[in-house]
Amino acid sequence: MGRKRAAGLYKRSGVWHIDKQYRGRRICESTGESGLAGAEQYLARKLEEVRQAVVYGVRPKRSFRQAATKYLNESQHKRRIADEAMHLRQLDPFIGNLPIEGVHMGTIQPFIEARQRKGIKAKSINLALGVVRHILNMAASEWLDESNLTWLPSPPKIKLLKIEDARMPYPLSQEEQWRLFQELPPHLARMALFKVNTGCREQEVCGLKWQWEVPVPELATSVFIIPGQRVKNGDERLVVLNRVARSVIEEIRGEHTEYVFTYRGKPVTAMNNTAWQAARERAGLSSVRVHDLKHTFGRRLRAAGVSFEDRQDLLGHRSGRITTHYSAAELENLIAAAEKVCGADSRKSPALVLLKQKAVRLCAGPS
Repeated sequence: MGRKRAAGLYKRSGVWHIDKQYRGRRICESTGESGLAGAEQYLARKLEEVRQAVVYGVRPKRSFRQAATKYLNESQHKRRIADEAMHLRQLDPFIGNLPIEGVHMGTIQPFIEARQRKGIKAKSINLALGVVRHILNMAASEWLDESNLTWLPSPPKIKLLKIEDARMPYPLSQEEQWRLFQELPPHLARMALFKVNTGCREQEVCGLKWQWEVPVPELATSVFIIPGQRVKNGDERLVVLNRVARSVIEEIRGEHTEYVFTYRGKPVTAMNNTAWQAARERAGLSSVRVHDLKHTFGRRLRAAGVSFEDRQDLLGHRSGRITTHYSAAELENLIAAAEKVCGADSRKSPALVLLKQKAVRLCAGPS
């Protein structure tokens, strides 16, 4: 007869699992072992962890990977959870196997150095460090186990890097804007022209939907109100249309039933693609980023004497005011402010003029 296995172990799909009540707790998990001896050793360790916690208040050993998994499972509602999951994937080879009490600036340093060798900016590294800090703070303050013990007795101090390598914004001049937009394919030129006249972020432009358009009959125009879950700061975003942005909207109205900006019948997922990068090289503006179009709009508003409060509202910055509930008079004021960036020589349909001139140039071929 074979040796009798320990109570609470059973085999499923070639792996031993635990299902056992011990000291008022139910242990139900995989041992990760295919052999009985290894599974029994794993079970013995788990039982001792429970005994230590119940009798002496000793916290069970948990890895940072377990903490990260718990955090991701409980944070699916967060708007930027996909970005945080990406940071945790990058961190996992460095600290995933460590016990959570072993995660601190010393053990995170190899990750920091590896990212710096790849040329990653301090701001991006800090985003990952911020996720680690948040998880450790939750483990020390909010996450309680069956013994009413937090996962960590206290959180370590995770210091963010000093940002000394940040790239300065590059607002475009009118001549640079024209040069760049002439090199963009038509669908990106429309998006860029809309962006530089509304101050929207890249993902706000890419994800813009017709259902978010709100008519303003008193002013014979419309605005867009982007839901908070699609906005970086979580607040609803009012998008006011000056005559340039409005001409872009009217030119593509009816091309797609759901999304405003599309290419070959599908929504554009990113503006910073190979077409954008090739166009800026041809225009001699290799360092210009898509986000610089937002900076350009903001700089032009300021140069035109638009007030700080109106600039906040037009750029979608968090201000503490309810920025999507305006009277017609208030909207008229914002539209007038946005009109100031159009320039005195703007045509009635500047988007159409831009694209028609580009088409003529392409058809003519090289001179």
